[in-house]
Amino acid sequence: MINTGKLAGRTLFITGASRGIGKAIALKAAADGANIVIAAKTAEPHPKLPGTIYTAAKEIEDAGGKALPCIVDVRDEAQIKSAVKSAVDKFGGIDILVNNASAISLTPTTLTEMKRYDLMHGVNTRGTFLVSKECLPYLEESNHAHILNISPPLSMKPHWFSNHVAYTMAKYGMSMCVLGMAEEFKSKNIGVNALWPQTAIYTAAMDMLSGGDSSDFSRKADIMSDAAYAILVKDPKTCTGNFFIDEKVLKSEGINDMLQYACNPANADKLMPDFFLDDVYVEASKGSSEIVEEGTIATLFKKIESHITPEVIEKTGAVYQFEVRGEEAGTWHIDLKNAPGKAGKGAPDSQPDATLIMDSKDFFNMLSGQLKPANAFLSGKLKISGDMRKAMKMEKLMSALKNKAKL
Repeated sequence: MINTGKLAGRTLFITGASRGIGKAIALKAAADGANIVIAAKTAEPHPKLPGTIYTAAKEIEDAGGKALPCIVDVRDEAQIKSAVKSAVDKFGGIDILVNNASAISLTPTTLTEMKRYDLMHGVNTRGTFLVSKECLPYLEESNHAHILNISPPLSMKPHWFSNHVAYTMAKYGMSMCVLGMAEEFKSKNIGVNALWPQTAIYTAAMDMLSGGDSSDFSRKADIMSDAAYAILVKDPKTCTGNFFIDEKVLKSEGINDMLQYACNPANADKLMPDFFLDDVYVEASKGSSEIVEEGTIATLFKKIESHITPEVIEKTGAVYQFEVRGEEAGTWHIDLKNAPGKAGKGAPDSQPDATLIMDSKDFFNMLSGQLKPANAFLSGKLKISGDMRKAMKMEKLMSALKNKAKL
């Protein structure tokens, strides 16, 4: 998406802009000569995540924009009020708000600690509402007022709730702000929209969550910043109340080359779909309808065990327990933490890092490479408890074992 200069002199208040998607949107707008308020918590370097509000500010100014770094926890009303006042004092107003800050915990009900529940709802739902509320008086004064929430389209399909109901509720809270505020602020000529990625987006936070290998199946944050830019240069009087998807936004702008956004172009046709997209869910739900014959899972595990290598153990470092339901119900395990590794029937000898629950047919298809773990999880065929980061390594693990065992 080529910059048009339409955001020159505009002031964007972006939450969570010290890294990831928020920073990418900031840099895109900065190339037009926009003013960017970096509202984020990271004032001191994080031990695992690169970037602070100050390093982001330098990048923004190097890109051609003006920056105001503000230490902000979006749950703190006083900090929000202070940052908004500082933005108005420095730049004279606020034209665009991007609610990007978010907290995530992909855990089922019993494994969701209340402090994590409160964090997600405090940052995602309450934070989005609060920042929007505080910016509203200044957005009303702008002749190009936009609110853009980085949140998904709303869907009441049970599978989007069943695996991580607390996170879904919190994220959908951001989307409900779009639904309500778009109608509420229509008479004020404030455009309120949501933007969500079609595939996984590789960021430093995702790297910490799932490991660097996730970049092979993800897109760069640039696709989100280009899509956000395309939305934010539109007339807010006519562009409001939409739940945009990044790829669809860009294709509507005549940009059909999605290969440029893939972290690994060689895997551009194997990208991991993101959550909450019903059309992607339908595709993910498709799989072999072949009936699993008696004993095939046992045979599969024997092949897997015979091809476990020290390299696989070193890269994975996890113990998996599988609770299989259906025709070949039972408990199985793969130990890729304790050398020399082990796979077979029964519970593992040590505490599993992640427990995966599936029907025997889907389980066989996943282990044999016919069904991707990410798609199985998205479609509700796979339920996970335990360490989500290690569970997400299943994609590469299954691919490696399949290649070695020629399953």
